[in-house]
Amino acid sequence: MKKNPYFDPTKPHHRPGGFQNNYLEFREKRWHELLRWRWEAWRKGEPTPPKDPIPVVEPDLAFIHANAKAGKAMAPAITWVGHITVLAQIGGLNFLTDPVFSERCFPVQWAGPRRHTPPGLRLEQLPHIDVVLLSHNHYDHMDEGSLLALARQAGCPPLFITPLGHQAWFARHGIHGVVELDWWDRHLIQATGHHHRIPVVLTPAQHWSARTATDALCSLWGGFAVLSPDCHLFFAGDTAYSKDFADIRQHFAIDHAPGLGGGFDMALLPIGAYEPRWFMKDQHCNPAESVQIFKDLGAKQALGVHWGTFQLTNEALDEPPKALKKALAANRINEQRFFVMPIGGTRRITPRSR
Repeated sequence: MKKNPYFDPTKPHHRPGGFQNNYLEFREKRWHELLRWRWEAWRKGEPTPPKDPIPVVEPDLAFIHANAKAGKAMAPAITWVGHITVLAQIGGLNFLTDPVFSERCFPVQWAGPRRHTPPGLRLEQLPHIDVVLLSHNHYDHMDEGSLLALARQAGCPPLFITPLGHQAWFARHGIHGVVELDWWDRHLIQATGHHHRIPVVLTPAQHWSARTATDALCSLWGGFAVLSPDCHLFFAGDTAYSKDFADIRQHFAIDHAPGLGGGFDMALLPIGAYEPRWFMKDQHCNPAESVQIFKDLGAKQALGVHWGTFQLTNEALDEPPKALKKALAANRINEQRFFVMPIGGTRRITPRSR
């Protein structure tokens, strides 16, 4: 077993050889479970092709770029680039979550799952990115080509904020502006032209990590809370449903007191890559579980992500929004509160009042 250089025996999610979840011990799937998954999918003819095209719109580049340079006048807004990648413009800064712009999410670009929909913004159409939030090291989240391109952006590279265990990978690729966080660690970012500093907190998730055949659980995974004065943003990363989200709500209870503006203004929650449940339940939530996460967090609004781009599991590419609609109806939650939008679409967020 590899030794965990970050090991802290006072933290239950730290193990001598790596990391673990808070509420469910993750174990790698056995070869016979992988065979069963593929066999059952073949026998059932899954995944079926989408019945409806995945919605894609031309991005509002005029707004996005003007907003990117607006400083204190920036209007809080999110733009869905596709899959898990979201441009969040808050606090005078441009954040990008898990940037994936490549044609395939795989160690090589001649194999693996291919994009069904193009990025809503191409790399060259992005505004200058200030901060990249990286949730974990799976290939559909940590894309080498995209990260290297962002590190070479005009001006200066973004700050890369990651869970523990990723700095060495970035250093090998010549990238050194990296901050590693453990669960609940808080890093303060200074917004240019602003007096305030924006806290970014790494939050727990129920997932796992692996980049090669020998490094499972050697790096940490998680989500992020960004506590900007104009918008409290939550990004879940990849996760199964767990009690972690009730813990997150409790952890930020003081920050989210009614007199301080209440709960998260926007949550970016995964709603895809969930079938078959016997295989995926301990690592990916389905739309009904995403709605429960939304409720546990006490968020004001949420955008459904992690669907419509890569065919990773057995449900059809267009199925997650349909399942989300049913789950929202069952919970009597308005679809304007937990919504999906076209790839390339932008949604403005009501500025936080306090």
